[in-house]
Amino acid sequence: MHGSGHWHTSDDGLEHRHLGGFIRQHLSSLYGAARADALYDRLYSIIAGYHFPPSTSVGGVSQRDAILITYGDQVRAPNEPPLRTLAGFTQRHLDGLISTIHILPFYPSSSDDGFSVIDYYAVDSALGTWDDVQRIGAHVDLMFDAVINHTSACSDWFQRYLKDDPAYRDWFIAVDPATDFSRVVRPRALPLLTRFDMPGGPKHVWTTFSDDQIDLNYANPDVLLKIIDLLLFYVSRGARFLRLDAIAYLWKEIGTPCTHLPQTHHVIQLFRAVLDRVAPHVALITETNVPHADNIAYFGDGFNEAQLVYNFALPPLVLYSIHTADARALSRWAASLSLPSDRTTFLNFLASHDGIGLNPVRDILPDGAIEMLVDRAQAHGGLVSMKSNADGTRSPYELNINYFDALNDPNAHEPIEMQVDRFMAAQAIMLALVGVPGIYAHSLLGSRGWPGGVTQTGRYRTINRQKLDRAQLERELSDPDSLRSRVFSRYARLLRARAAHPAFDPIGHQRVLEGNTSVFAVLRRARDDSPAVLCLHNVSTQPQPCEFELNLPLRAATDVLTGQVLSAHPGRRLAVRLAPYQVMWLSNPPAGRNLGA
Repeated sequence: MHGSGHWHTSDDGLEHRHLGGFIRQHLSSLYGAARADALYDRLYSIIAGYHFPPSTSVGGVSQRDAILITYGDQVRAPNEPPLRTLAGFTQRHLDGLISTIHILPFYPSSSDDGFSVIDYYAVDSALGTWDDVQRIGAHVDLMFDAVINHTSACSDWFQRYLKDDPAYRDWFIAVDPATDFSRVVRPRALPLLTRFDMPGGPKHVWTTFSDDQIDLNYANPDVLLKIIDLLLFYVSRGARFLRLDAIAYLWKEIGTPCTHLPQTHHVIQLFRAVLDRVAPHVALITETNVPHADNIAYFGDGFNEAQLVYNFALPPLVLYSIHTADARALSRWAASLSLPSDRTTFLNFLASHDGIGLNPVRDILPDGAIEMLVDRAQAHGGLVSMKSNADGTRSPYELNINYFDALNDPNAHEPIEMQVDRFMAAQAIMLALVGVPGIYAHSLLGSRGWPGGVTQTGRYRTINRQKLDRAQLERELSDPDSLRSRVFSRYARLLRARAAHPAFDPIGHQRVLEGNTSVFAVLRRARDDSPAVLCLHNVSTQPQPCEFELNLPLRAATDVLTGQVLSAHPGRRLAVRLAPYQVMWLSNPPAGRNLGA
């Protein structure tokens, strides 16, 4: 990785000898002790089919790491494969700003903008080839999606199941529709089962997310072994991060919620044990849009599951803080964050190809606050996706809106400078927290929403998935008065400042400071003795004074974003006045140069 390698897998021979035992234990827990040895032998044969060079890196991250989240055809140009266009654009504009590119599913797909995968081992010919993917990987690390909860109804696997091919007879989950599903957690307001006609008669098959996304049956070990082969294939194609999509729903057991089951955690632990053995430079990232306590459970004990988890509570909490000009809920939550080990951290983000999830804050914000977020999103031109509850009611689970628009009313008569300041204050909060930042392309490029896309596709999430013409995009980026240029230049300043200061160690320390309720203040420090950074973010439209008593030998502080030097009062007391939505990242001793220049 491009980071400094803060977490690692031990090279101690004893640990490696025990990994085989760990793998057998997980296989035994999932499928029974009687089958574990035979399954291990099959798994070993799969692993032996891949030949990875000895790792000189072991998957660490540093403050220089930042992940761009983008579609393979996010930027388009005539007569050029979109992945090649993306490679050229990122090399020209993002060199030194982004360490990793998360290319959203680039496999052949039948729906959901890539998340209904037809062939996991291929690149969609409309996007390019594996050579084009690896061309991007020659300059940055790569993050691939492992869309392994479900596969497309058009996939060869499911088509063979429909033909009652004995080899695929148990790859999917057929259930009597009269079964009591009242305990099953539903992430959508859609039927849980979909009817398919088969040679022996109709079957009702488990489809958590849509009738084109057929859930795989991990109770069949053949499925699990095939997916492990797939993950190793992705590693062979250059993946340094593997995003486990919708992983919370992986294992089904009637009579349970079918989320976060112990078997799901065993599967992830098995993935981790295999990768630690053969590709320790690869990190797992779990994508679980669920309440915060359930989400962070995917760290496991800090050593045996995901190295990173998506910090899903962050987007709605930042949005709520800025809408209310009150950072207290965000501060309380951020103060509660902790990492179970120095081999784990958060993937912090505000926007993604999906919407702004509400479930992660249902135990953090009151119902009235969530209703306010729903109302504000709709007032700003956004949409709201619903989910079905066990009692037959429906409730909002996701705001479908571009994050810039979620913060700024597109119809408001407000200076663009104020809107950009508001947006950048939100982004700065995300960048300041412990973790690795994940930055959606439309946020980095200053996009607004695309309601016309929803009209075209009928899908709410399309509002934040517009594709961009490279020539037009570059014209706007070269115009200093354009929204894109204003946002991109400000974002670049934040990223350079963050990358240059070791206090932003993704596995470092953070202490949230109390004071002015309209200021989110966090003291960041690396795990060594390097200087700390006091990060101040005004979440309001009004100037805000703030004063802090710091346990630091503070004589003066430099804003690493602007180079401004502030004097501290005697007694280690720092007092500043922040303009509306102003961000200050203050370091001591003074920085040697103006990073904002």
